[in-house]
Amino acid sequence: MARLVMKFGGTSVGTIERIKNVARKVKREVEAGNEVAVVVSAMSGETNKLVDFCNQISPLHDQREYDAVVATGEQVTTGLLAMALHAEGVKARSWQGWQVPINTDGAHGKARIMSIDTTAMAADMAAGTVAVVAGFQGVGPNRRLSTLGRGGSDTSAVALAAALGARQCDIYTDVDGVYTADPRIVTAARKLDKITYEEMLELASLGAKVLQTRSVEMAMNHRVRVQVLSSLVDKPGTMVVDEEEIVEKQIVSGVTYSSDEAKITLLRVADRPGVAAAIFGPLAEAGVNVDMIIQNIAEDGRHTDLTFTIGRADYERALDVLTREKASIGFEKMLHDKNVVKVSVVGVGMRSHTGVARRMFQTLAEKNINIQAITTSEIKVSVLIGADYTELAVRSLHSAFDLDAA
Repeated sequence: MARLVMKFGGTSVGTIERIKNVARKVKREVEAGNEVAVVVSAMSGETNKLVDFCNQISPLHDQREYDAVVATGEQVTTGLLAMALHAEGVKARSWQGWQVPINTDGAHGKARIMSIDTTAMAADMAAGTVAVVAGFQGVGPNRRLSTLGRGGSDTSAVALAAALGARQCDIYTDVDGVYTADPRIVTAARKLDKITYEEMLELASLGAKVLQTRSVEMAMNHRVRVQVLSSLVDKPGTMVVDEEEIVEKQIVSGVTYSSDEAKITLLRVADRPGVAAAIFGPLAEAGVNVDMIIQNIAEDGRHTDLTFTIGRADYERALDVLTREKASIGFEKMLHDKNVVKVSVVGVGMRSHTGVARRMFQTLAEKNINIQAITTSEIKVSVLIGADYTELAVRSLHSAFDLDAA
């Protein structure tokens, strides 16, 4: 018998009828002879409601108690799905994170999984019982309930698949796979049959909402085969696999964008040793993550202009930190802009092909789209542009790299 982990997100379990639909899908896998563990999120909208309750009580709430509140959404779903499976004649039991146990570090609200003891669960599964596991949660070193951060149920599922030695981890969402671009923007976008771990990791980190970044990283590290598919239609999805499994590699596999960007420019910063540390040290201490960085030396050779991007959620905090540190940094003026977006092309084929950046820049130039910043890696090129040009840029690049559906 093969072990299979199935994960269902909030929209897939958003109503009682959809939970019953999930139970029927699980039953089919059990009847096919698989040992099944199911990881579930809270019903759609529930976690947001619980977070709002916490914020209404106190914006500066205790993160340990926050975890105790927001984890209850998954507890409800596990119980309901186990009941639905019983109604279908399938043996099942619910497991909360602390019951497995899924052991995490003590970073409440954004905990990382340290280990999973599947001994009891595996014995139950071998006896024919479906394990219905609460995603997004575990137990910290102080025996306090912990949560993994938003989107953490994907990470729970992949980690459980690795711990169980599962054949595959199927992640069911409200989309039927990974596309070459957002189908809402590019009507000619194609669903990919396979994509590499590295490509999926880049796409996830650059704005694609299909999978949570940490889950892809974990799948790549533990070589867990992951399939992204829809819970609403019965058809194959997209497999996330090793590069060796993909015979014919596209130069570019996808075009994505992130609107969660803000740009800050510091003008006439003294060009001296330690100035970068004076800027980015306080930002790091304030928990502000910096992405793109561009530095231009002024003609006098004594000053520099420095531009960088941050997540939009950190915008106000970053401005506050830099304003307070202005004297120690020594810049003349600060410019800032939230009306920007990062557009990226991703593909493992870039390793063996040249000219990707040139084609990208030329395509944007032909559309009169100004590039404000650039960053690259071995398999991606990202540019920062004005947000008003997002759709035009994505569509144009999708066509330029021959990704449009025939």
